[in-house]
Amino acid sequence: MSKPIVAIVGRANVGKSTLFNALCGKDLSIVKDTPGVTRDRIYAECDWEGREFTLVDTGGIEPDSSDVLLKQMREQAQIAIDTADVIIFMVDIKTGLTDMDHQVADMLRRSGKPVVVCVNKVDNYLKQVNDVYEFYNLGLGDPMPVSSQGKTGIGDMLDEVVKHFPPAGGSSEEDDSVKVAIVGRPNAGKSSIVNRLLGEDRMIVSDIAGTTRDAVDSKVKYHGEYYTFIDTAGLRRKSKIKEEIERFSIIRAVAAIDRADIVVLVIDGAEGIGEQDAKIAGIAHDRGKGMIIVVNKWDAVPDKDDRTVKKFTEEIRSKLPFMLYADILFVSALTGQRLVKLYDEIDKVRQSQCLRVQTGVLNEIVAEATALQQPPSDKGKRLRIFYVTQAGVKPPTFIFFVNVKELFHFSYQRYIENKFREAYGFAGTPIRFIIRERKDKDETILG
Repeated sequence: MSKPIVAIVGRANVGKSTLFNALCGKDLSIVKDTPGVTRDRIYAECDWEGREFTLVDTGGIEPDSSDVLLKQMREQAQIAIDTADVIIFMVDIKTGLTDMDHQVADMLRRSGKPVVVCVNKVDNYLKQVNDVYEFYNLGLGDPMPVSSQGKTGIGDMLDEVVKHFPPAGGSSEEDDSVKVAIVGRPNAGKSSIVNRLLGEDRMIVSDIAGTTRDAVDSKVKYHGEYYTFIDTAGLRRKSKIKEEIERFSIIRAVAAIDRADIVVLVIDGAEGIGEQDAKIAGIAHDRGKGMIIVVNKWDAVPDKDDRTVKKFTEEIRSKLPFMLYADILFVSALTGQRLVKLYDEIDKVRQSQCLRVQTGVLNEIVAEATALQQPPSDKGKRLRIFYVTQAGVKPPTFIFFVNVKELFHFSYQRYIENKFREAYGFAGTPIRFIIRERKDKDETILG
């Protein structure tokens, strides 16, 4: 079940980024007293009273502005509105209710989404409480007074937001199909790939980037197994600026990746791997999802020779060094070339994600690895790995009991990870290590 998405929207300079930073506990958004500073949606994973959600910051909405930047921010916020499960509509008590607020409220009403009105900059509730009542005129329910700068009233507001979430564990219907998110930049051919796999034109496909309006789930049976393909595709093309269109797709990709078991990153073979591809790959990796890289439009790549695949592979590996475990498949959705192999890759990744290794075997691998390459040391103290056991799957997760956590450097963790992969493959899945510190006398030393 994917996390609910909560978008903070409102006109420029009402304090959305300050609230965003207060909620996620990190200064991820630029905060400045200039309208229009927040130009890109930024998202963060948040938790309130045990309910996890994805929080989205947006640029300010200027409904009537013809200024290009403000127009783009309005488009960006509209996409956040379309994608969100709950919307925090922020207004400013110091400027009061404006015509622009009414226009934004109209946009929100049309969305049909739950809206929580957040009246910001209420730094002195007793003095300002009467001014809060003015915002009942928006017709969007009870306004919640907060001070994002002073971090007051935020808990009450979040209580109201969480009320609109689906019940915890609410998606009770059984679905044993493998969930596969098809992600990537607009116009990389995601919908075309899904259509080929389904054997029917279920989605609109055109050469205009972002013609797929909404994410679409498509279930298919292949060789007795069920697969659900989540096509994130793009969004309506409202801007001629390609970079803006690419940024629009991030939040949908996040939501789809959360729901998926395996993520297929589609790269346009004619254009090569870009920064957006790396961002999406990083999101999937951080969430521990299985991963397959598909290079589409391989039939359209000019002047191919026996070295082209090798060069393209090296480029992908250099730009995604954290994802060396992911297989790369070169396909053409147009001709169907090698596309059927994607099912085999999905099955292989699923097996890797669910692979369990016996504790005794794990400790033998680690004992041999430490004998071949001494663990790191510092100031006469050497890392000692007492014991390792597997804690879970999807992704495979291992707990290491060691004498000093700080000595288990990233480079040595990578070395041990490679030894695990040499022994068991773990194709297409990240591996997670949890490091716990124990005193020598508490554990039996390996070997």
